[in-house]
Amino acid sequence: MRLALLLICASAAFAQDGFRPLFNGKNLNDWIVDTPGLWRVEAGVIIGKSPGLKYNDFLRTKKHYRNFVLKVTFRMTDETGKANSGIQFRSKPMEGSHEVIGYQADMGQQYWGCLYDESRRKKVLVNASGAALATLRKSDWNEYTITARGNRITLELNGVKSAEWVENEPVEDSGFIALQLHGGPPLQMEFKNLLVKVLPD
Repeated sequence: MRLALLLICASAAFAQDGFRPLFNGKNLNDWIVDTPGLWRVEAGVIIGKSPGLKYNDFLRTKKHYRNFVLKVTFRMTDETGKANSGIQFRSKPMEGSHEVIGYQADMGQQYWGCLYDESRRKKVLVNASGAALATLRKSDWNEYTITARGNRITLELNGVKSAEWVENEPVEDSGFIALQLHGGPPLQMEFKNLLVKVLPD
């Protein structure tokens, strides 16, 4: 009873802030599963486990988002130190491929806290700030806050601004959100507390 009350109070607090769960905490019914068997749900946590893929894999929302604030708590288990993952947003599928096209809040290797342009310009748009990297706990839980409003993108890592980008090219300004398992070394990604607040256009 006490736990249920706490959950109700927490939900009310999120509602007041305008945030809503992006994930129902039980299953992946609201998501498009790219490769069955790689993604599962345990105790309210989305888990992606790669045995070592030859391609990038993405768990995608069915709904598209344009202007929003997204909060995601994540943890990477990477025994090689060479694995990579990320959170896609304002993204679209690449026809005939596992790949997607769009912005990515990157993580892993030298890319923690960076804003990357996946399958489009194929480069880091903004490197992470030293202040944000100082908060990083590579083998523990961290939080990304992604704000997309108009042509301005801001990433925060553990509450510290990591990257800011003003888009001056005519790229997609709406699309799905997706969780990535990068091709290459084996890794496990865990995602929880996925909350999104839709901003007015």
